[in-house]
Amino acid sequence: MTKIEEHFQPFPVFETERTLLRKMTYDDQDDMFRYCSEPDVSKYTVWDMHKSVQDTKQFIDFVQQRYDTQKVGPWGIEYKGTGKIIGSCSFVSWDNRQARAELGYVLSKEYWNQGIMSEVISRIIEFGFSELHLVRIEARCHPDNIGSARVMEKTGMKFEGVLRKYIFAKGDYQDLKIYSIIRDDLGKQ
Repeated sequence: MTKIEEHFQPFPVFETERTLLRKMTYDDQDDMFRYCSEPDVSKYTVWDMHKSVQDTKQFIDFVQQRYDTQKVGPWGIEYKGTGKIIGSCSFVSWDNRQARAELGYVLSKEYWNQGIMSEVISRIIEFGFSELHLVRIEARCHPDNIGSARVMEKTGMKFEGVLRKYIFAKGDYQDLKIYSIIRDDLGKQ
């Protein structure tokens, strides 16, 4: 059985038409703070808006620790046109035995509605099925997060339902919509 962690040594770097997906570094701190401090960006996330660059540094500390210990950490989404980090995406959880993983992602508001995240997620889904040999890839979003739901739909994920009061975030139990794509779906698109 292939373990996801084995495919992150060395950390995989990918290129899409407009982005480079790579490890995040402390050099990305200011770019990340710019979008993580935007209230609309963090509105539907489980994390709070960054109030200072120190909040962003602590997040990068966490990311660096994931790279070092779990090996599987987020890809920074570098926009080729500027060389700046404009978001991130990652397998936020995975189950090697079940050949299943969950995707999470965030993008700077400045780049919303341009198809960039769909481009990125499509590449990660391709990697998940072809290299990691996953059977199922899923993602979840807040029911009001229309943009995230649209990304999932554009990348071939199917809506499966609402997980009621599934997560406690920002002081309340929240519902989540769940989408998935399975390897068998690839021939049907």
